[in-house]
Amino acid sequence: MRIIFWGTPEYSIASLDIFIKSKHEVIAVVSQPDKKRSRGNKLISSPVKSFAEQESLKIYTPAKIRDNTNFINELKSLSCDLFIVIAYGKILPKEILKIPKFGCWNAHASLLPRWRGAAPIQWSLIKGDEFTGVGIMKMNEGLDTGDLLLEEKIKIDNNDNLSTLSEKLSMLSAKLFLNASSLLEENINKNTNSQLTKQNTLGREITYARMIEKSDFKVDWSDEAIKIYRKIKALYPRANTTFRNKNLKILKIKILSSDEIKNEKYLFINNYSKPGIILSVIENEGIIISTKTDPIILLEAKLEGKNISSKNQLIQQLKPSVGENLSD
Repeated sequence: MRIIFWGTPEYSIASLDIFIKSKHEVIAVVSQPDKKRSRGNKLISSPVKSFAEQESLKIYTPAKIRDNTNFINELKSLSCDLFIVIAYGKILPKEILKIPKFGCWNAHASLLPRWRGAAPIQWSLIKGDEFTGVGIMKMNEGLDTGDLLLEEKIKIDNNDNLSTLSEKLSMLSAKLFLNASSLLEENINKNTNSQLTKQNTLGREITYARMIEKSDFKVDWSDEAIKIYRKIKALYPRANTTFRNKNLKILKIKILSSDEIKNEKYLFINNYSKPGIILSVIENEGIIISTKTDPIILLEAKLEGKNISSKNQLIQQLKPSVGENLSD
């Protein structure tokens, strides 16, 4: 089948790559326009555009897609069978959805209708979901409201953060998309309709994964330890606090359990009512910080202008003092 691929971030590349290597023909790629991403205001291409250039594919990067007559006419002229969409970054309007012969199909990284929207992976981690997955969905004009063709569920591991979980779901999306294209082709050849599942028949709650905002990255030490822990994993590696008026990215922490607090080496932290205070510095472990509930150990971080450091290296780099306050 003749396919036009829509995608923008690194996450989308596995799916594009698998279609390039398949029996299908990727006739064009649509990605977001180049953006200024560095201090010198240099225009940088999206990861998908850069990958497509390496593969010598035809590329479109329209500033807008709605009511863009020239772009829409160009898409129509390509005689496309399928639009494959994964993390493109904009909702496709009806005038575009109706162009491909066999429809527009999207891979969404959640168990729909839970976490419809822009940041499903982040919100599944923030809320402590036990499972997530990928659904291959026939697109309509709504926000991730289309019927599902295929879905696969995976467990979120305790050690997963945004980076590791995104990689797993990216690979799963690629696999399911290829399976879905074969299923669609089989149904087309048999002149039958695909077996689709309506989201409202799955018995799951509808939740929305709003876009992550700049303010979300700030660690609120007055929050519960478990919520801080989840945020750091969900927004890895950008969750941050302020230490001595410098930005400190928090990359990895551990929550001290009630049993651990009873250990002799932690007896000093029995009084930790005020959150965001450095309670102790323990060699070969890290920096102990108070929260609303249990204290945490800061294991790995990146201070503004410095390299990532952990444990003793981090202690030497920060030279923290007991009683110091970390700002949110």
